[in-house]
Amino acid sequence: MKKEDFLEKLIVELKISKNSDYTIRNYFRANQELLDYCNKEPEQIIEDDLKSFMAEKLTEKSSSTIIVFLSAIKYAYSNILKKDITQDIKRPKRERKIPDVLTKDEVKKLINAIPTKKSKIMVSLAYACGFRVSELLNLKINDLNFDEMTGYVRQAKGKKDRVFNIPKFLLKNLKKQVKKQQEAGQEYLFTGPKGKLTDRNIQKIVKNVAKKVGIDKEVHPHTLRHSFATHLLENGIDIRMIQELLGHADLSTTQIYTHISTEELKKISSPIDNL
Repeated sequence: MKKEDFLEKLIVELKISKNSDYTIRNYFRANQELLDYCNKEPEQIIEDDLKSFMAEKLTEKSSSTIIVFLSAIKYAYSNILKKDITQDIKRPKRERKIPDVLTKDEVKKLINAIPTKKSKIMVSLAYACGFRVSELLNLKINDLNFDEMTGYVRQAKGKKDRVFNIPKFLLKNLKKQVKKQQEAGQEYLFTGPKGKLTDRNIQKIVKNVAKKVGIDKEVHPHTLRHSFATHLLENGIDIRMIQELLGHADLSTTQIYTHISTEELKKISSPIDNL
């Protein structure tokens, strides 16, 4: 089987399984890079080829990147060639890094510095509801219910729907955005000149504005989601409620924010103060 046919079949398999655009892109790229590196037909690639690629290309990458890469190769070879060339390769332990979060002042500074109205609404909504980028970009006009002040995230990570509250301060601008999109015959809440936006559009906006206002942190759209969860925790919201708002299947995923939040820790006085 030629490389092109193999990759085409991979896309078909991924779409049939209803994988996200993000997963399709990552799995396609991983297999393409391996095939280009080995310069062999897919059937000819063996475990040693895979190890050679990993030793040269992935040694400086994070554990999560390596795990995703191996999952991509396993998926392709298991579904298309009915074999698993990754089965004897030990997976690294997944790192549990504490992500960067923005302070409330930094979030305010970031949003206020965004130059265009549409971009400001998008970034504000991402923070206000703790959206993943894909969830924000997949929002449809029909997902919003202004009478109930709620909306729906459809088929998010894990293929689950969830409800979110529409922030009052964004109501007026969101209604204008909906009207504008309806008049343009658009299905999605946010689109660009070429149609549906990509996650890179949002990444570029957030990164550039953060740099412009002098936020000395690694800032990307997911930082807004981390900040949303951390700020809710600091406001005393129960962690199980935050789990529901974020759409986490497992509470242990949400509990990372208990390590990030410092506001409650600052309130704890040392026992020496009571001596």
